[in-house]
Formats: sequence, structure tokens, C-alpha cells
Amino acid sequence: MSARPALHGAAGDPADAFDDAARTLAWRDGEAITLAQCLAEAAAFAERLPPHGQPVNLCRDRYLFTLALLAAMQRGQTSLMPPNAMPHTLRQLEAVATSPLYALIDDPVQDTAGLPSLVVQRPATRDALAWRPQPQQWVARLLTSGSTGEPQPQLKRWDALRRSIRAEAASLSALLGWPTIAGLHLVATVPPQHSYGLESSVLLALLGGASFDAGRPFYPADIADALARLPRPRALVTTPVHLKALLGSGVALPPVDLVLSATAPLSPQLAQQAEACVGGRLIEIYGCTEAGQVAARRTTDGDVWTTLEGLRIEAQRTNADAERFVVSGGHVLEPTPLADRLQLLDAQHFRLLGRANDLINVAGKRNSLAHLNFHLNRIDGVRDGVFWLPDDVPEAVVRLVAFVVAPSLGARQIVAALRTRVEGAFLPRRVIHVEALPRDATGKITAQALREFALRTLAPDRRSR
Repeated sequence: MSARPALHGAAGDPADAFDDAARTLAWRDGEAITLAQCLAEAAAFAERLPPHGQPVNLCRDRYLFTLALLAAMQRGQTSLMPPNAMPHTLRQLEAVATSPLYALIDDPVQDTAGLPSLVVQRPATRDALAWRPQPQQWVARLLTSGSTGEPQPQLKRWDALRRSIRAEAASLSALLGWPTIAGLHLVATVPPQHSYGLESSVLLALLGGASFDAGRPFYPADIADALARLPRPRALVTTPVHLKALLGSGVALPPVDLVLSATAPLSPQLAQQAEACVGGRLIEIYGCTEAGQVAARRTTDGDVWTTLEGLRIEAQRTNADAERFVVSGGHVLEPTPLADRLQLLDAQHFRLLGRANDLINVAGKRNSLAHLNFHLNRIDGVRDGVFWLPDDVPEAVVRLVAFVVAPSLGARQIVAALRTRVEGAFLPRRVIHVEALPRDATGKITAQALREFALRTLAPDRRSR
């Protein structure tokens, strides 16, 4: 698809999208909400916020999340966004808080682990407001997902976010063959508290001229319904795990002009299946919470990533003479190391080789757990799967374990399929069938969650089928 569908209320240059207050920003319960309405409602709600403190934005409704975010900004407060709303996560936030915490919620019965809370609601009355964020204003304090260790806070400034979204909009437009993405309507399955969900739904609407659906559909039928409710051009903002489940469900999907995926590399086969199913283009975003968005690619065009406007990547040697890759320029305020191993083609193009800290050594051979997981999930019949390396045994006797959601396949079939894809040293000693893996709302599995899941699952000495 290269022709751009007709626009509905499109804005102009994405750089000026925040100025066009009359455009549609969000869709909620069938209502089109303009940017002007949202700013006015945020100003009215801001009057209810405490004069001091740090809000923890836990709203699931994407519009109420946005309203709360803008209200906090108007109060000069930086919103804290945890990777999940589990009570044990919320209890750990005191360690990264810079002022007294309070929770902003859209569910009155939500457990906030003892944090004082305020329910976010659309105010009944509001006055028009000509307000703009300050370029140097700190907007959000995001926490990393914890997939490679303990979650770490990352501060985001308005001017950097603005440059990031402008670069994303330019990249998407180029890969789609469109002059602009203004007027694109977004349905997102990822939470707005995650950096990808924040950037590619909420901020892509605020700053890129798009608009978003307020919901966060999970089940395939709900995703299809949410897409069908929006006019074209429309986009699905999702993850490989969510996309695989959606395409495997058999639910009929309306035409979708763009499928945007992130949080893990997507296989070419799944990308081809997605494009054939919805008729649009699938584009992947590569990035991390620390640096934000870094690169993009149309997966069916090849495995090479292109950095967003203004960004450069270089290889550096550390004190241990190990190689690391650092991104700088553009919206990245200071040079930031990436957690992945890359094959640099030049400063703007690379191939992704896997996590820098997930290399394993078995029988003198090295491999990446991400690489093994990639091949495990490419097997027909494997709905979901992950390798786990026990960390409490000597290296000489390391034995990989694979946990799979694959009701139609036996362990021998899975190992046989893996044998054609990976070296024999990395075949799992055990294949454990489970009903589901402990993925979070973005489809990731934290290192701690996987370890606890593995130990709990293996405790009764369950046998593979």
C-alpha cells in the first residue's frame, strides 16, 4: 500500500500539531474530543491536584491518562509511570520518588498500595485555555521494564519528546510513502505508561497530528471492534506477542493502514502474515526507555534498521575491552549506551543481533537467549515460548529449559524443529508445557518474573509431554 487513504480532519506539519487545537485528539465512547477540549479539561482538573507532590499516573483509559498527564504538567509536576500497577511495584516507588507520591487512577477501587489517590474524571465545566508546555519542562519519569534487571527511572523533557515524535512521524511517513501521518487514527494494545505506548499513541496524537482511541483492547474481538469504530486511515499500535495472538485467533479484521510493532523483534513471516491480513504496512520501532525511539524498519523489506532523524550510533570499547553501542544526537539529550549487540553498517543503519547481557556459553559455544527465543516462537504450533537458563548451577552443567504454550505439539516435535534452526548445544534439555507465560502488558517478561515462574513451575518436577 502506497496510496494514502483520505484524511479526516488532518493537521498540517507534525511540528505544529500542538497548535491546531480544533483537531480531533481522541475518540472515547463514540465522541470525538478535540485538543482544545482536552487542554481545557486538563486545566479544570489541575485545580483539584495537590499543590506539591509527584503523581503516579495509573490510568488505563488513554484519554484520562492524557488528561491527568497534562493537568500535572500545568501544575509543574512530573508524572511517575511505573511498568505495572501491581501493589509490590507501587511500594517500591518511594525509592525513586523526588517528592511525596500520590496516585491518579480511573478505577475507584484500584489498590494503590497505601498511596493517597485521586480519581481522574472529565470535569463538567471548563474554560478555553491557551496553554503550552515549556520546552525545558520535565514531563515524565518512566521506569524501565525490568526485562534485564531492576527497573530504573528515566526522566523525559518536553523538548526532547517533541523532537522524538517529529522524527518518528517523519520516519513513518517515509516508510508508508505518505506526505504526513496527520489525521491517522490509532488503536493501541500497549499501556500509555510504557515508553513505547506513551510515544506512539499519546504523544503521536498530541505532537504528531494523529488521534487515539481511549481504550486499551486486549481480546482479538475487542481489537477488531475498536479498529472498526475509527475512520481511516487507521493504525494498530501493538507488540509481537499481541499481534501473534490476534492473527492466530481467526477474528476478521477491518482494513488497517499501518501496524506498528515494538518491544521485541518481529519475524518476517509474522510481518508478511500481518500485511496480508490487514492490507496495510507493518513497521517496527526499535528503542529503549533510556534513549526513547532509536530506529525503524518495514520488516518485509529486510532486516536493516534506519535511525530516526538526527540520531547516530557508534561502537565503543569499554574498560573491559568489550564492545558497546552508543546512540547520540537528535532527541537523545546525552550519549546513551544501548543494551543490545548490533552489526553497524554505518552510523544510521544496523542489524540487531540480540541483548548484550543475555549471551550464554554452553559447551564452549556462545549464543543469545533472544536469538533462541526468536527461533522457538517461529515454530508452527508454538503460541508462545521462552528459554530459561538456571542461575544456581555450575556453568559446566548448564542445561537450558524451554517453557512453551503449544497445546498441539509434543516436546520431541519442538526439539526436532529447533534442531533445524540452532546448534545442538543449545537444544533444551527439557520442554515444559504451560498454559501461559508471565508477560506484562507490553508482552515482556522481566528477569525476576521469569525466574520466579520457572522455579515455581519446576518445583513439583513437572514432566514435559
